[in-house]
Amino acid sequence: MSMTSMVVLGLSIATVLLLLGAFLATMRQDRRGRAGAPPQVEVVPVETPLPAPVEAPGHAGTDYADPRTIQVADRIEVHGTPYRVLGAMHVSWQGHQWIEYLLRDVARRRLWLSVEVREGKVAGEASHLEVLLWTEVPTQGMVPAKSMLIMEGVEFFPVQRGTAAFRSEGETGNPERGLLDFADYHASDGRLLSFERIQGHPWSASYAQPLPPGSITIVTRAT
Repeated sequence: MSMTSMVVLGLSIATVLLLLGAFLATMRQDRRGRAGAPPQVEVVPVETPLPAPVEAPGHAGTDYADPRTIQVADRIEVHGTPYRVLGAMHVSWQGHQWIEYLLRDVARRRLWLSVEVREGKVAGEASHLEVLLWTEVPTQGMVPAKSMLIMEGVEFFPVQRGTAAFRSEGETGNPERGLLDFADYHASDGRLLSFERIQGHPWSASYAQPLPPGSITIVTRAT
């Protein structure tokens, strides 16, 4: 082989090596670039949560039993506990009227259930039905004070007091007609206390438990 041929062959080999080196360098750089790029993340749009459903207030007589329709000798349930209605007192005071039902459970314990339509306290406020379950508490000779009083360590403040007329039906232990003295109190935590007496009799006191709509079921009607 001549000297010229060897030179040409050497230059060709060098050119091929240079091209191969450049190609490999480009491949390494491309790999480094891909390795350093952050992965593609699919962004899912956040949906605004829908508001929780709001339960519309029910109506007595259509959505649940109207406690004003309770009659003497009915069998009812209060929070699932069965009672028999022994009697009722229809009370009237300064244009306000309410009913107090005497109940007896299966253990022959007695307690009172009062039902009253309360007018709104401010102009434009709708009236509402107030249903209270009363549990008697020992008074130990206490009488209702015209100011704050303490019952079982709790401070109660006066709400209203007066003398109402009543008419009884069924078994109540009270006269058929007469006058009822009462004094209502409330505590800062919302508890209610009421003193009552039939004129000529000693005072009795009871705590009140408000009942939500639908907590009373009329099981059987009086025949």
